[in-house]
Amino acid sequence: MARQQQHSDLLAQEIPGLPGDGNHTGSIAVDASTGADGGSAGAALSNYLRTQATAFLRGIGLRGEDETVADSLLRGSARRIAGVLHTYGELTDAGWAEPMRAELGWLGATLGREPQYTVRLGRLLDALRRLSELTPPEDPAPAAAFPSPAGGAAEAAGRDTLRIPEPGPGPDSMKGTAPGAPTGPAGGDATGSAAARGADRTAGSGFAAAAGGPGRTATSRPAAAGAAVATRGGGGAPAGALAVGAARAAALLERQLTLARTRAHSATLQAMGSARFHALADSIAVLASEVPLTARAAGPATAVLPPLAAQAHARLAEAAGTLPLRRAAHPYNAEAVQASLGADLTADLQDAPWHQVRILLRLSRYAAEVPGAGGHGDPRLAEAALVLQRHHEAAESAAAVSAAARTPRIAPATAYALGVLHADQRHEVEAARFAFSRLWQA
Repeated sequence: MARQQQHSDLLAQEIPGLPGDGNHTGSIAVDASTGADGGSAGAALSNYLRTQATAFLRGIGLRGEDETVADSLLRGSARRIAGVLHTYGELTDAGWAEPMRAELGWLGATLGREPQYTVRLGRLLDALRRLSELTPPEDPAPAAAFPSPAGGAAEAAGRDTLRIPEPGPGPDSMKGTAPGAPTGPAGGDATGSAAARGADRTAGSGFAAAAGGPGRTATSRPAAAGAAVATRGGGGAPAGALAVGAARAAALLERQLTLARTRAHSATLQAMGSARFHALADSIAVLASEVPLTARAAGPATAVLPPLAAQAHARLAEAAGTLPLRRAAHPYNAEAVQASLGADLTADLQDAPWHQVRILLRLSRYAAEVPGAGGHGDPRLAEAALVLQRHHEAAESAAAVSAAARTPRIAPATAYALGVLHADQRHEVEAARFAFSRLWQA
């Protein structure tokens, strides 16, 4: 805390123009006049880097107040500084810039894992709710618990509002498991635990009642069409292959992703208290007042910066040109789904070029933010970045479902629900590719 306070004091001393209105979530504006009126490229680049260093140090000062906002500021500024140093590397001292980029990449990756797991878990649980809308509108089921990222399966066990007949003994009965034995990603879907049993008993109503608004049906998604037909169990409760396995699948995913999120949070805390982070923060504090530049940075910004920004955009265009955009422009071409099921081209290998385009698109946008770089003036780039972000989230979510399906001794109903969920996420991947291809080729 003493080092964080030292960096905050340094920020207030060296950058007196720091906004003090308490609007922590607002972006810090870059002075666009620097570099745009015939100034040097070094002045424009230094102004941009100082602005991002301000945001970084501001994030350190906010760690004790709002960690979510603070980490968002740290991640955003770290990515921008690293990206601009990559694009305009010729204008800065390589001996200083390369180690700085490496450390910023480490910090950005460390801080990004916890929110990624949080978003992924919420995304998958919402998808399971949507896919399990089996209750007819005229016969609504009583509200029941559904495992949420915050509550967990243990909360579902205490609200047994609708019972579904327990399935008979199966591969997941975990015979021989000691009572109270810990469960985890490698321990099956833990149907022997009280939490999972409570989730199983609420499967029929939990997904139907927690799902979307009126007018939506189970056939609203191609992946869910015909997946399960509601049947009448005891007391008129809806039941089906998907509804029975969905609660178990949700509990399994929640356990695995919550464990991963907890580990990521611990890694973040460890990183923020490490000497490595404080050394990086000291370098950023120096960057806020002085940027090591090369002789080429003395040239006019309008002559030096645009060619370098154009190179970043050319790398993006070249990478996007290698994508199967013409095939992706056809809806329901099923390429993303088929690749995830085949052995010739796995989903990871197929998704990698799209992820690379997402990174290059980010670098191109960051390069255009530097005053005097000229920018490309294409509003589609921001929308394309959002589409590729959705593509990345859907692909990573599908991979998480695939990993959960490889858990030993899971019940057939659980595996079925995971299969439907995996197909749904791969359809989301395909939809994002379709949207990007229409944007890029417009």
